[in-house]
Amino acid sequence: MVGVDGSLDPDGRLSNDWDGLVGELIYDSNGNASTFDDRVLAHLQVVIIDKLRRGEKFPFTFLDEHRRERTLMMSPAVPLQFVYSSTREPQLNEAWLQRLAQLAGTTAGLVLVPES
Repeated sequence: MVGVDGSLDPDGRLSNDWDGLVGELIYDSNGNASTFDDRVLAHLQVVIIDKLRRGEKFPFTFLDEHRRERTLMMSPAVPLQFVYSSTREPQLNEAWLQRLAQLAGTTAGLVLVPES
């Protein structure tokens, strides 16, 4: 599982040329937010929005900024915002998007895994 900053758990870090720009995934109307590297957030946005557009509910599990495992139940009924710290658009990795989408379709749901 990957941390919100793009780091691997527990050994080392992902190679990341995104300069540590950190955005937020704001979940629900109470403004509960989790921070993610902008590049990671861009990949999550594609996968999450794709599932929600189809009306699907699914769990999303990741390590938060304190290295605690968190699981959010993603649902079209829950307000969701993707807030980026930069206006730069990252290049998306199709193989990683496919892996994340595949995981999102399982009973375990979307799990943030290292970039492939």
